[in-house]
Amino acid sequence: MKRNKIALAIVSMASTALLAACGSAPASNGSAATGNEIGKTIKIGYNLELSGAVAAYGQAEKNGADLAVEEINAAGGVDGKKIEVVSKDNKSDNAEAATVNTNLATEEKVVAIIGPATSGAVAAGTPGATQSAVPLITPSGTQDDLTVKDGKVEEFIFRSTFQDSFQGQVLASYATNNLSAKKVVLYSDNSSDYAKGIAKAFKDVYKGEIVVEETYQSGDKDFQAALTKVKGKEFDAIIIPGYYTEAGLITKQAREMGIDKPILGPDGFADAKFIEGAGEKNASNVYYVSGYSTKVALSEKATAFVAAYKEKYGEEPNMFAALAYDAVYMAAEAAKDAKTSKDIATNLADLKDFEGVTGPISIDKDHNPVKSAIMVKLDNGQEASAEAVTAE
Repeated sequence: MKRNKIALAIVSMASTALLAACGSAPASNGSAATGNEIGKTIKIGYNLELSGAVAAYGQAEKNGADLAVEEINAAGGVDGKKIEVVSKDNKSDNAEAATVNTNLATEEKVVAIIGPATSGAVAAGTPGATQSAVPLITPSGTQDDLTVKDGKVEEFIFRSTFQDSFQGQVLASYATNNLSAKKVVLYSDNSSDYAKGIAKAFKDVYKGEIVVEETYQSGDKDFQAALTKVKGKEFDAIIIPGYYTEAGLITKQAREMGIDKPILGPDGFADAKFIEGAGEKNASNVYYVSGYSTKVALSEKATAFVAAYKEKYGEEPNMFAALAYDAVYMAAEAAKDAKTSKDIATNLADLKDFEGVTGPISIDKDHNPVKSAIMVKLDNGQEASAEAVTAE
């Protein structure tokens, strides 16, 4: 394990078009709303993908969030008030995520929302949270324009993870500086705004040659044609912006075709389902960006978190669990001395030097956390190494 600092150029993302496919509403200002009052408990809502295509993310995030709530309540709560949770399943569906957010904010009267996990679902749920002045903290929604739309900061949207553009920068820099990859294949999910944003940021930063650029669609299972096209080319690595479902199968089929070059991807790889899809043997020489790794002890709090999580769930926490755990603690910190959900949002915007298990977190002017990323390497389906990556 080593700590590696990579200097990254700041990428200006043309984010206006990224949410078009999600049908999200224009950025709105919740300043006119007074927010929900904090009562005898600190009532928070989960809007998570507990079933459907990306349920692995949502289930892990619920585990991490539940552990945080349990710990906070055991320690006396927030200002003497216990946290009360209302958990709802958005079924990995953007429209359902919007409905859940509105229900949590207007019917359940929660004062903060944890989730959703994916960018599209966060975008769909933003109007409901904003109109009710209830802050939403997404543990893993990375799309750049979730927190800033058309140059305007979304007043009630926050995250505990980094942005897509940062991931694209990390992938480009790591491929160049650590793997000496002068030529790459870029094979991305063209149906996902998440993947398209990362692919764009990668292309903006990468100084080498992209010898082949191919795309696939969510739900695809056969990637033989595209892989056959690239097999005969000269290249040093394959970059796959996308989620574990397809990325695991692409890795499996590439390895079975004899393509043994390094495969790099974003945090969408960060689940055991990726290894299941690829097969343990095939999940080798694979690198992905992560917000967390048990192999990088970022603080004593992180070490204690791993032990507590293993005791409660019988397994080590993944990135999604850790980011949701931090999101709950961020909400709890922001709820101190707050009277309404709107006060919590104000306090979140001012959060500085917060000690999370994913590292120190300070919220910037665009409601994004200033923090490091981790580059994880897999060999034979196991995490072989992890390097902390920071931007200058």
